[in-house]
Amino acid sequence: GAPAAPPGSDTYKGWLFKWTNYLKGYQRRWFVLSNGLLSYYRTQAEMAHTCRGTINLSTAHIDTEDSCNIVLSNGGRTYHLKANSEVERQRWVTALELAKAKAIRMRNNQSDDSGDEEPASQSDKSELHGPLKTLSSKLEDLSTCNELIAKHGAALQRSLSELENLRLPADSGEKIKAVNERATLFRITSNAMINACRDFLDLAESHSRKWQRLLQHEREQRIRLEETIEQLAKQHNSLERACRGAPGLGTGTASIASTAKAGSVQSAKGEASDEDEETEYFDAMEDAPAFITVTADPKHHRRSGSNLSGASEGHPEDWNLEDSVFESSNQSSYNESTGKDLLPRKRRRTRIPDKPNYSLNLWSIMKNCIGKELSKIPMPVNFNEPLSMLQRLTEDLEYHELLDKAVKCESSTEQMCFVAAFSVSSYSTTVHRTAKPFNPLLGETFELDRLEELGFRSLCEQVSHHPPAAAHHVYSRRGWTLWQEITIASKFRGKYLSIMPLGAIHLEFHSSGNHYVWRKVTSTVHNIIVGKLWIDQSGEIEIVNHKSKDKCQLKFTPYSYFSRDVPRKVTGVVSDADGKAHYVMSGTWDEKMECSKILHSSHGSTSTEGKQKTVYQTLSPKVLWRKYPLPDNAENMYFFSELALTLNEPEERVAPTDSRLRPDQRLMESGRWDEANVEKQRLEEKQRAVRRRREAEAVEALEEGKDYEGYLPLWFERKVDAVTGELICVYKGGYWEAKDKQDWSVCPDIF
Repeated sequence: GAPAAPPGSDTYKGWLFKWTNYLKGYQRRWFVLSNGLLSYYRTQAEMAHTCRGTINLSTAHIDTEDSCNIVLSNGGRTYHLKANSEVERQRWVTALELAKAKAIRMRNNQSDDSGDEEPASQSDKSELHGPLKTLSSKLEDLSTCNELIAKHGAALQRSLSELENLRLPADSGEKIKAVNERATLFRITSNAMINACRDFLDLAESHSRKWQRLLQHEREQRIRLEETIEQLAKQHNSLERACRGAPGLGTGTASIASTAKAGSVQSAKGEASDEDEETEYFDAMEDAPAFITVTADPKHHRRSGSNLSGASEGHPEDWNLEDSVFESSNQSSYNESTGKDLLPRKRRRTRIPDKPNYSLNLWSIMKNCIGKELSKIPMPVNFNEPLSMLQRLTEDLEYHELLDKAVKCESSTEQMCFVAAFSVSSYSTTVHRTAKPFNPLLGETFELDRLEELGFRSLCEQVSHHPPAAAHHVYSRRGWTLWQEITIASKFRGKYLSIMPLGAIHLEFHSSGNHYVWRKVTSTVHNIIVGKLWIDQSGEIEIVNHKSKDKCQLKFTPYSYFSRDVPRKVTGVVSDADGKAHYVMSGTWDEKMECSKILHSSHGSTSTEGKQKTVYQTLSPKVLWRKYPLPDNAENMYFFSELALTLNEPEERVAPTDSRLRPDQRLMESGRWDEANVEKQRLEEKQRAVRRRREAEAVEALEEGKDYEGYLPLWFERKVDAVTGELICVYKGGYWEAKDKQDWSVCPDIF
């Protein structure tokens, strides 16, 4: 069959014949080339659940045997493939070579550490040019001495050979004299080389100390410069207001032509200062122009009764301090403001049994692994928390009221601020949660029906086991729908584990039709081997409104021991389709997010690093989201939030595949870990048996020439997303109707 995509695209698919063994010979297989990995399946339907093998092209060798054959080898793994024709073979070879080159570039560009040092300025380069020139001269002297040593050493060797071949005693005196002269010359040259080496080392050592002093001096100068720029920005802002002498600043504000590097240079707490205490500075993102944010005095701005629908105009009177959507507290429930038609909240549990103090015996785990296949080794529940991955995915809705408030926004840029805060809030529960959630079984589901209490209902389903993938759909009668399909990829790097969620999150508002799409950042679990586990979030989130083309670029700054930034810092800018910035986002992913409306922006000169400096003058920040405090005794309840404590609470009328009914998870929550381990092993073996039966059915269908559909999700179906163009599982309906009728006949027996 013809490949599904042209060579050079990110994904390349098609049929090839793969050598299996001498009995069956070449068998037809479906191959998928994506992200530098070549995977194959028996049928196209198997892509949903079973991958037969994968080879990494970044370290693979690609060879061609004849007009139709391709040989891929990577270490001890070799694929012998055959195409239908020479033309098709050449297409695949081209696609494989391009994918291999791209994978090698990505591997070479990947770096675990990021340096904080900046390039040397022109003055530093000129100051270091002299010592470097002297060192180069000494190095040339060493090279010259090395050549002389080689030359005289060869002459000495020839003389010694001639001395050995002497027969006449009369000639011995002259030959020995020549040898002595050459040996003396060799010794003099060697001494000269040694002296040159000594001079070289002394010079390098002295200049090394000088460079260290210069580097320390530059660091101190940089700190003083940042402090000076902060004071200048404050004084400029104060002088501007004093010069105008009016209660409001007006629409046109003077630009602050500062070219300092953007940095978190807030005054020390408690410092006595006459300048405006509300002035704040924000770090710029690496891939965006550097900027400084100066907060204007809100008392000098007119108050008006208008809402924030005109925020994109940049007028201070549009920022209503009292009646704005931004001003409503996120701590109050939505029922108190606009959810009067909703029923009172049902009383739910507020605690679970305390976590047992079981010591983890690594030897007992290793002892159970002897003589077993790696895939059959059961991991004990000691590493888990009593929630499944589907329930952890549902925890993203803990701050759903942010989306309820976003519905009320008339401006798309305002709405983007709440969506950005919601995307950050989903990480607040991870700061202390180092335990691993249970891996869902294939076909496992989890519902969270809060339609009558909070206005939304959520459904998750495990739609694939290899690779593991979960589909999620949320409908809110408050005017929004959210859906996503998440696949987890992980990389173990010795000291830490990187967890990379793959897949896009979609959010659509019913009335406006605004469709937002974003992806999650990388989570890193540190101290895997030794030390206390801790989690960090790093990377960037780009939220795009595909209707209005508004964007928000959020940067999660990774933790650094040497950084002066606030830990777990998140910064970003909300801009419209024309690239004009409207709001500055700032905060931390474990505490709160704030939004500041931009009144005016100005550009300074270009720095030596080539970055354009931008100064944003903003109004006072508004808190959009603040983390709820953890319940009492949370440290003994796996650091669960109030919502997490209710997720595994038994409920009636749920599907028989619901995570609440999973026996090993229930036993672990009750503190019966030994019984939970036995039950967990039973469930995993039952799932393997079902998979083996499904594979046997696929082989039988293949031998009979029939198509085998394989596993199909219960409540979701795969479709090509119209916005991203990706194949994604979307909710096809039927679950809540089946719940009303209590007709669960389509549900498999997985527990």
